Amino acid sequence: MRQVYGVVRFNFMGFFKNTKVILTFLLVFLLCYLLSERVMAVIEVYQTPVQAAEPFLWSFGDSWAILLSSLLLSFLFSDLPKLSPLLTFYLVRMTKKKWLLGQLIYISIVTAIYTVVMFLSTILLCMKWSYIGNIWSETAAMLGYSGLWKSMNIPSTVKAMENITPYGCMLQAALLIFGYTLSLSLLILTGNLAFGKNRGLLLGLLYSLYGFLLNPKVLCIALGMKDYEMPRANVLAGWLSPLSHAVYARHSFGYDMLPTVGQSCAVFGILTLFLSLASLRALKQYNFTFPGEKT
Repeated sequence: MRQVYGVVRFNFMGFFKNTKVILTFLLVFLLCYLLSERVMAVIEVYQTPVQAAEPFLWSFGDSWAILLSSLLLSFLFSDLPKLSPLLTFYLVRMTKKKWLLGQLIYISIVTAIYTVVMFLSTILLCMKWSYIGNIWSETAAMLGYSGLWKSMNIPSTVKAMENITPYGCMLQAALLIFGYTLSLSLLILTGNLAFGKNRGLLLGLLYSLYGFLLNPKVLCIALGMKDYEMPRANVLAGWLSPLSHAVYARHSFGYDMLPTVGQSCAVFGILTLFLSLASLRALKQYNFTFPGEKT
């Protein structure tokens, strides 16, 4: 584990001074600001406070917001694995399996930090009108029971408020987003190891495009379904689309056949395990090329 820890430290060398890292976190903060404008508009209309976790749930409660945030992170991981002349000293002192485990831990930590930054950004932007008590706000209740959340595109539903507390909902939503972005990041690493630099980013973009296009309307057209079969298409999209698994509002609350949060976490766990094994297999054939070497 000391060797694995050394690999993780190596990847974090100069991490917070890296221009790409700084730009990525600035862009995600800007994204949070743009998405939270919907929350601010609701606060101005109702003149009521919100619970601290609600801005995060409302800002990242749809597939479009999660897709944008995950794409920002994918560009941060586009150059994996991190190569430098110093890496040779690690590889001659440990097995490739240990080195790869260090890469997986590094990716997991960065993805977790990224998810926490998104949550803290929404809290910071709306802290003037929020409170920390673990009780749904009057604003959420008015949106949910009046049905205005549909017209305003804010996922504040009665089903969520009846089944879970705000912080519990936030933890589940953050876990789903973490699972999706982690699977995307591991796919980029696997693609770079298997097919070469920048090929992993292409796979990541295709993975995101697949999840975004696989929605109920597209399925209805592709399978020749009628309008009254939309609920069936919604269930199919909920199970087949990785991006749909990352959206908290697209889960079952005991009323339909959509996946539960636990089942979606299991799906991401299986994807993570599969991609980890695939990256290990690709690593056996990977030709390390260090800066300054002739290819």
